[in-house]
Amino acid sequence: MTENQDAQYWIDHLGLIPHPEGGYYLATYKSDLTITRSALPPTFQGDRSASTAIYFLIDGKNFSAFHRIASDEVWHFYTGSSFVVHVIDPEGNYSELHLGDRSDAGEVFQAVVKAGCWFASRLKDAASYALVGCTVAPGFDFADFELAIRSQLIRDYPSHQRLIEDLTRA
Repeated sequence: MTENQDAQYWIDHLGLIPHPEGGYYLATYKSDLTITRSALPPTFQGDRSASTAIYFLIDGKNFSAFHRIASDEVWHFYTGSSFVVHVIDPEGNYSELHLGDRSDAGEVFQAVVKAGCWFASRLKDAASYALVGCTVAPGFDFADFELAIRSQLIRDYPSHQRLIEDLTRA
């Protein structure tokens, strides 16, 4: 990371736009291969591309609010500061994915959030940013995206109330 490559550099250079969950993104790939609804689990309401990919950037005190999707999502770390993806599985088990370039500190370049899990992310260093990629298979569609409602998520997972309050917007 060079000094002139701050968050705004990447937002401008890659043409990133605000994401509904927080941060910025740009869709970079959508497979031409289509999986028909009949071949997908019932959580999908229509045909889906086999795979999709985006750039995603979080900066400063911004965060990616708790949300879930119907597909597995692979996160890829590219540059910037380390960050944490907070995951609550459907049974209420909590885990963290630490992405970054410091393997000696337990960070990884790639990690997976399984379909149906609630997840949110934020930087370890709020004075920085993180540029990552997310690959989704079957491909992402906003019809499969559910942004958490704070009160409902707390009701379902009361043991994680403080984290949910920190990483939801409403």
